[in-house]
Amino acid sequence: MRAVGCGCMIVGMLAMAGCPASADDVVVDFDGEHLPSNMKQHHAAARIVPFEGRRAMQVDFAVVDWPNVLFTPPHDVWDWSDYAGLKVALYNPTDVSVSVCIRVDNDGADGANHCNTASTCVPPREHVSFECRFNTGDDDTLWGMRGVPVRGPVPTGSILDTGRIVAFQVFLPRPSDPHTLILQEVRLFGQGGPLGERVPMPFVDRFGQYKHSDWPGKLHKESDFAQRRAAEERERAARAAVPGRDRFGGWADGPQREATGWFRTEAIDGVWWLVTPDGHLFFSNGVDCVGTWERTWVTGRDTWFEWLPKRDDPTYGPLFSEQSGAHSMADPIGGAGTTFTFYGANLIRKYGDAWADRWRESVYQRLPAWGFNTIANWSQGDVLENSPMPFVGSLGCWGDVREIEGAQGYWGRMKDVYDSSFRECVDASVAAGTAKYRDTPLCIGFFFDNELSWETVRRGVLESPPDQPARIAFIDWLKAKYDTIETLNRAWATDAADWESLRAPTEENEACRNDLDELEYAFDHRYFDIVNAAFRAHAPHQLYLGCRFSSTPANAVRACADVADVLSFNRYERRIKCTDYTDLGKPVMIGEFHFGARDRGMFHTGLVPTEDQAERAQCYAEYVGAVADCPAFVGCHWFQYIDEPITGRWFDGENYNIGFLDVTDTPYPELVEAARQIHGEVYTRHAAAK
Repeated sequence: MRAVGCGCMIVGMLAMAGCPASADDVVVDFDGEHLPSNMKQHHAAARIVPFEGRRAMQVDFAVVDWPNVLFTPPHDVWDWSDYAGLKVALYNPTDVSVSVCIRVDNDGADGANHCNTASTCVPPREHVSFECRFNTGDDDTLWGMRGVPVRGPVPTGSILDTGRIVAFQVFLPRPSDPHTLILQEVRLFGQGGPLGERVPMPFVDRFGQYKHSDWPGKLHKESDFAQRRAAEERERAARAAVPGRDRFGGWADGPQREATGWFRTEAIDGVWWLVTPDGHLFFSNGVDCVGTWERTWVTGRDTWFEWLPKRDDPTYGPLFSEQSGAHSMADPIGGAGTTFTFYGANLIRKYGDAWADRWRESVYQRLPAWGFNTIANWSQGDVLENSPMPFVGSLGCWGDVREIEGAQGYWGRMKDVYDSSFRECVDASVAAGTAKYRDTPLCIGFFFDNELSWETVRRGVLESPPDQPARIAFIDWLKAKYDTIETLNRAWATDAADWESLRAPTEENEACRNDLDELEYAFDHRYFDIVNAAFRAHAPHQLYLGCRFSSTPANAVRACADVADVLSFNRYERRIKCTDYTDLGKPVMIGEFHFGARDRGMFHTGLVPTEDQAERAQCYAEYVGAVADCPAFVGCHWFQYIDEPITGRWFDGENYNIGFLDVTDTPYPELVEAARQIHGEVYTRHAAAK
């Protein structure tokens, strides 16, 4: 899971929620007759216009690198040290998405230093209020969390002196077309000052919840577990199951197709479907990470927690675990120490000694009652092995295979598919990983790998050492085409002294671009061919569900479409743009998406923020509905089953409100109701997709 390019993706540390506003928090209110006197326009034309019963400032941005409206203090500097950040309320009046940024400056700001920046993408005809949080360097006291109490998401960028702000601006990042936005208000929000003084210790209660605030659904005493369990069971028994489903969750009332005994794909009148083993049409609505493993660091954090059991406690002691190795969040213990799972402790309190089995049974009851028909990626082994529902598997090449040394990606380097050990690694992984599931018709298929750094192949291979197998293959192909380095230099407009020193140029002319496209496509196709061959050998009845792209690298997507049964994309955005997927020639599945809020004790929204649980539920229904309305899709899977720990998952600090349930195993009622409703419409909507 990561945030990637716009398609209305969230690309900065953003949140829609903030502290209650007051008139004193307003920096600029555009509800006046004239433009602000302290504003300068750079390649932008601004004017005051009537808007929604008030006035606002319409800004037309030109096509230059950084068109902006810039504001300076009336007197020397602004002192914003009492606040956590700056928030801009705006509206996109056009029919296209617009990427927009805020920048807040100290003296000497240059876009990278002495300033803080935040970005978002505003969908057509929508309001957005987005935040630039100030990085004052005082958040390290609460380490290992992507979001912190009081403040919310931890800001990035250079350290800012919030007592001496000299300017802020609203700008577009290198727009390729002119765009228009309507600015309504600029406001300060949140609490500034040393974070350690704002958060009393301990701040985590015995159930793993935030201690210092209350909200609807917060659990206050241990006896509430039994009451909530009974209430949920009564409600589930009183509500009818989603109608018209077969034993696999397929469309029992829909067209009957050939029954092969296994899941397969089929296009009917231009609409792609999965088909159940019984021959009914199937649209996969699933949930990722159905498991109990969420845990957080406790080493070095003793004062944070109201309660932790003793290590030798016979009931809760086994919930501790020792972890070692580097992790990506800066912390005083260097990624080694003890972790604990509050979710596990709450399951023991709720379900008793047989909690693992009873929890697993609750999964099998909850998901179909909410209209889900798939246990999706990253889910716990015992959940899949005992599942009465369709499920997908997750595999990858985890062996000792040489990586492309000149290419560093978000999650790591790409494996070198020309290394002879790559094929061996893939085959061994697929053989072992499919063994338990290849004989069950409930297994839809397998994903292989996740969010690989395809974009690094193009340049990274030629940046690698001379003995890199992929580089050798690339150079051999170029030698066969150009014979000499001088001939290639003339074609590419490069000046490499010899084949060993050849690198991909920063500026690609047409010949260079075409050659790199062909080499990149050959690399990508080799990857998918090798993976597909392993699946056909070891799990011939299941579908190969692709690699879960986090972006849309053209050559890799084309190669995947040539080979895989289904293409998969992890798309963290407000809504899907159907036309991006309709010409791929294969069905498409969303592997991950989510929405989060900060109104129920969580410190971070996740990658796509919403105002509250009501909007979160609304966004879920709109997203799933948009996927169902697109003929290319055969399903979408929500990330994930439960919220992450409020003090951050141990290996990267994520503490997002992205669960269908909170840490106390309590479902979010708004999200559950939205899911039931939209899932009940999925089959008829998808059948009508155009």
